[in-house]
Amino acid sequence: MKYYLYNPKSNNGIPASIPGVSLIDATKTDYPSFFAGLKPEDEVVLIGGDGTVNYLVNHVDCDRLTNNVYLYANGTGNDFLHDIGEEPGKEILLNPYLKGLPTVHVNGLSQKFINNMGFGIDGYCCEVADRIRADKPNEKINYPGIAIKGLLFHFKPCRATVTVDGVTREFDHVWIAPSMKGRYYGGGMMMAPAQDRSSGVVSVVIYSAKSKLKALISFPSIFKGEHVKKAGLTTVMTGKKIHVKFSRPCAAQIDGETVLNVTEYDVEQP
Repeated sequence: MKYYLYNPKSNNGIPASIPGVSLIDATKTDYPSFFAGLKPEDEVVLIGGDGTVNYLVNHVDCDRLTNNVYLYANGTGNDFLHDIGEEPGKEILLNPYLKGLPTVHVNGLSQKFINNMGFGIDGYCCEVADRIRADKPNEKINYPGIAIKGLLFHFKPCRATVTVDGVTREFDHVWIAPSMKGRYYGGGMMMAPAQDRSSGVVSVVIYSAKSKLKALISFPSIFKGEHVKKAGLTTVMTGKKIHVKFSRPCAAQIDGETVLNVTEYDVEQP
């Protein structure tokens, strides 16, 4: 039997429409019990976006998962699909991508991620977006607009200490310092264009500029991954164990979910 789990919070609350299919509300489903009760031949389709997949990998032991699980994209960002070269509108087998995921340790929380652990202005954007949703639930979130205003007025760059597999480097005027399992985040920004999710390593990308104007002018180049070609702007370090520490607390985000008051985080890639 094939079960369809639908996340009603994805795609800004716009319902999915699959003719002839009975949907199960994923927010009212106990994942461990549900998956433990499946028969070997049963299959599951997740209807949602990156956050829906993130919820799965943090509530089910996907390294031991034997049932086929598919994603039918109904999210707003779908960075995971972009990374694996797929498009919304069809069922994509998830199982090959659910094993061996990195874990982030931050503020007492340990959580796996499928796309990235973001730190800096990307976390700030998620923090602002959360406030907008709380005040105006139907408001469409303009992340690029939030980022530009943050670069111009509200977000202040930090000093950062980054350690990758025992090698430590110091950076000034850091705007972004995410650890990337895939290439994309933020709804289509190619933050780590050389990252391969099957490589067994994670990339931490440090975007730093003393000049606010330079940071702002170069920001659109991230959407095509061209920021890594700009001298003195971007540094990429890859490895299995990453530690990032900022000089002051900032908001962070894990696959788009906000974590407040973060000064440091650790990522481990098995």
